Amino acid sequence: MIDHGMAFLHSHHHDAAHGGWFWAVNDSAPVDPTKQAYGHAFVLLAGASAKVVGHPDADRLIGTVTEVLHRRFWDDANGAMTEEYSADWQPLGDYRGQNSNMHMTEALMAAFEATGDRSYLTMAERIAQLIINCNARAEGWRVAEHFHADWSVDRAYQGDPMFRPAGTTPGHALEWSRLLNQLWELGGRSHDWMIEAARALFLHTCEIGWDRARGGFYYTLDWADQPTRSDRYWWPCAEGIAAAAVLRQTGGDPRFEVWYRRIWDFAATHLIDPDHGGWFPELDDDLRPVSRVFTGKPDLYHAVQACLIPLVPASGSVTRGLAGGLL
Repeated sequence: MIDHGMAFLHSHHHDAAHGGWFWAVNDSAPVDPTKQAYGHAFVLLAGASAKVVGHPDADRLIGTVTEVLHRRFWDDANGAMTEEYSADWQPLGDYRGQNSNMHMTEALMAAFEATGDRSYLTMAERIAQLIINCNARAEGWRVAEHFHADWSVDRAYQGDPMFRPAGTTPGHALEWSRLLNQLWELGGRSHDWMIEAARALFLHTCEIGWDRARGGFYYTLDWADQPTRSDRYWWPCAEGIAAAAVLRQTGGDPRFEVWYRRIWDFAATHLIDPDHGGWFPELDDDLRPVSRVFTGKPDLYHAVQACLIPLVPASGSVTRGLAGGLL
């Protein structure tokens, strides 16, 4: 499976003419030739994960994507990644996004673990400083999703209702709480603001984003913390489980254990398919499985991590934990 993924990235997603990786391809050609920071984050994550398990093509992939990130995406003045370009690297607007930078932080940490190159960790720390310590802290531990080119918050932005929704997204705050805990550990626990922010993000998000009557995390909230999309998707619960798992390892607050069990109980009751396996991707307001946005079960990434992260130390990635035989 790893061989196939590495080969397909090189043979189909990689743009031999202009460099970088196409956003979407089929078996014969690109169907969306844009170059997205989000996609390049996962190329780096793929290379780092492949290196941890000893794949022979990992170093080449890491080196190539790192050069692209520095040359095309990294905004050193602000300490974060720009967002999107055409196939030939023309900028596609001034939008700046939290989501792509969150996943880039995840990938940069994995690259640091895989290579030992501290420059990856430094970049991850700078992104976290901007998105969380500056912006989320100023917003009362609400993670802003959308920004102008100068990285001021764009509260009026309304993009794709699934992938760039208006307002705030509780699931991303939960995801950041886990990543900050890991970043704090990888940096030798030298930045105390990270663990403070990790705990504050988690507890505040559970306070404003969890449906106290029926359970589950709302998908989006407005800036007054009122639900704007009350559908329940699988991935915020998966991220909540993972975040609670690492936070209960690094702090004595019993609330993390309570939330860990509460979120798992909801997932087991409503999201996990007992007949066919996997997780239902979306539930309506009555907690019934629906197929409004997704067909079938399109994702393993979040659900598998929710199962694996509680089993490995909070100080590193899942890949490192598994490769080290820590299960």
